[in-house]
Amino acid sequence: MKVAILDDYQNVALRLADWSAVRQQAEIVVFNDHVADPSAVVERLLPFDVVCVMRERTPLPGEILRQLPNLKLIASTGPRNASIDARIAADLGIEVTSTGYDATPTIEFAWLLIMASMRGIDREAASLRAGGWQTGLGANLRGTTLGVLGLGNIGSEVARIGLAFGMKVIAWSENLTEERAGAAGATLVGKQTLFREADIVTIHLVLSKRTRGLVGAPELGLMKPTARLVNSSRGPIVDEAALIAALQARRIAGAAIDVFDVEPLPPDHPFRKLENVLATPHIGYVTEDLYRTFYGDAATNIAKWIEANATSA
Repeated sequence: MKVAILDDYQNVALRLADWSAVRQQAEIVVFNDHVADPSAVVERLLPFDVVCVMRERTPLPGEILRQLPNLKLIASTGPRNASIDARIAADLGIEVTSTGYDATPTIEFAWLLIMASMRGIDREAASLRAGGWQTGLGANLRGTTLGVLGLGNIGSEVARIGLAFGMKVIAWSENLTEERAGAAGATLVGKQTLFREADIVTIHLVLSKRTRGLVGAPELGLMKPTARLVNSSRGPIVDEAALIAALQARRIAGAAIDVFDVEPLPPDHPFRKLENVLATPHIGYVTEDLYRTFYGDAATNIAKWIEANATSA
């Protein structure tokens, strides 16, 4: 039995969980690098019976799954993984398991992005490291308007924290009601109103056909020149080309982005160079506590699957 652990960028999977029950009956191979090309993914995974994936880092669509005759289990981290074709997996007899999850790291990180962007923390830290001193002026949160796109488990908590900072909180999503908005201390407004009035627009939606490209040139065009866009949800919710154009023309003050259309972000991408962008490498959920849950549950799921299949065999 061979088990692959994919995209363990920090090389921590084996340290943060007890894999002893898996090791007793299987060989574990950890990959710290990322492979994007589908043919390369197939070549890498061909020998393995079990694949452990970290969120959506390596998508497993039907075209890849059909070329992996040895694969029998995908141990995914998190409660759901839209990058796995679950229907094709089921047709091929490949079981897919999930793990526990805690939204706390993402909620906290969204506020880290908001505050760092408003105060220019990345710019000031870079100046200090280079031997310089103060370079610009920050902005207050109190008295400003926070626009929350998506008021689910994460968005609701982000909204409540905004209230604690003395912000006015407005919210919109396609099925949001006044009652649900009010429960989070937010006021339900129309989509255009949110982009027109918010000083900070923060995105907390699930990526789907309805939300892909939801924030495009028309929405960005409504924003104040002093406003900022924060995205710690999923990159494709925002039209990346439209956002780059708005930032290059300085039609908005800036953006703080943790998620991208292509990950890892290409070396020559504009987000790596634009002065009014605070970009981080999709680390909103990357904490030791959550990784212990992810890898601990994944190891348990794999061990149980191996034991069940050894018994049935």
